[in-house]
Amino acid sequence: MTTYVIVGNGVAGNAAAETIRRQDPDGVVHLFSREPHPFYYTPALPEFLAGTKDLNRLIIHPLAWYQDKGIQFHPGVELVGGDAQARYVTDRQGKRYAYDRLLLATGSTSFVPPIPGADLPGVVTLRTLEDAKRIREMAARSRRVVLIGGGLLGLEAGNGLRQAGLAVTVVEFFPRLLPRQLDEAAAAILKGRLEAMGFRFYLGAATQEIVGADGGLAVVLKDGERLPADMVLISAGVRPEVGLARALGAAVDKGVVVDDYLRTSLPDVYAAGDVAEHQGRLYGIWPAAQEQGRIAGMNMAGGQEVYRGTVPANTLKVAGIDLLSAGEIDAGGKLEAVVRSDPGKGVYRKLVLQDNRLVGAILLGDLSGSAEIQAAVRAGTDVSQMKADLGRPDFDFSRLN
Repeated sequence: MTTYVIVGNGVAGNAAAETIRRQDPDGVVHLFSREPHPFYYTPALPEFLAGTKDLNRLIIHPLAWYQDKGIQFHPGVELVGGDAQARYVTDRQGKRYAYDRLLLATGSTSFVPPIPGADLPGVVTLRTLEDAKRIREMAARSRRVVLIGGGLLGLEAGNGLRQAGLAVTVVEFFPRLLPRQLDEAAAAILKGRLEAMGFRFYLGAATQEIVGADGGLAVVLKDGERLPADMVLISAGVRPEVGLARALGAAVDKGVVVDDYLRTSLPDVYAAGDVAEHQGRLYGIWPAAQEQGRIAGMNMAGGQEVYRGTVPANTLKVAGIDLLSAGEIDAGGKLEAVVRSDPGKGVYRKLVLQDNRLVGAILLGDLSGSAEIQAAVRAGTDVSQMKADLGRPDFDFSRLN
């Protein structure tokens, strides 16, 4: 009987556990989580901040799910060390847990830049449910929040706090919002729509320090301007949580290095999700973590499935505004693209072509055809016979597939 240990209760860990149980009904499966909660939907934390979604609606797998699957769930237990040769891991109290197969699905942690004052009371990050609970309590006695970082999670968190009644100011180092998901034209449309909601933006701006001021805080920009705040939320990206991997002696570069089977450099030790670095790439998106978790679980249970990478794709709402960003967005304008833009309606559609194949897309404000477009981007569909029609408002996207 095989004993599996999964470290991390996020989407990668849960996908792996479910796959292992399906492939090996008799194996012993242990799933460890640093947090006290069962598996929950992290992208919905901003809705929790806004008060529009309660804790029960965040939970994806209640405790009964683990019991029904025969998965031994260990909430609030952080694994910090072990011995890969002797095949065991240890928690903070030194207790040992033996394994035959081990999955590192430890995820990532919020990155806090070396900003003077980042450790002051009232300066927070949002990564976990416990973070969200703390921020919601602070928001109840706050009027103004300055958000450092204009990425996806930051804007969503900012919108949650806006809905909770706070005035939101965003400081973004890049000259446009969502630089990984939007080109300049789409970002300008999004900015306009968010400003209409009450957001205030400082783009291309760098934070010099955070200081205490007038019983609250102030974010001081490089040009000397001071932005008053009752709370400062830093949303400057994430870093893979590689502490356990290093303690075990696994090869680590930007993340835990894995091969095409999601195996690490250690025998029978795998990695998946935000912590895994595959062919030099960290994905940091839910679909990739889910796919990696499933494949890692399959291979841990005796399979030989190859991970071929994940086409980056995000379909979501940014402050209630529909957005799809998939594949190559060609922010530099070096490739051929079919663009339809209507700033007045807040709509922007861009299909990126390379050698007459669809390789990427941005859909903002209108997700018509999004499923077909994503499938075509993954397949690299040849659109040469329909290129002249792609920009038509009434184009039938079923023709892509």
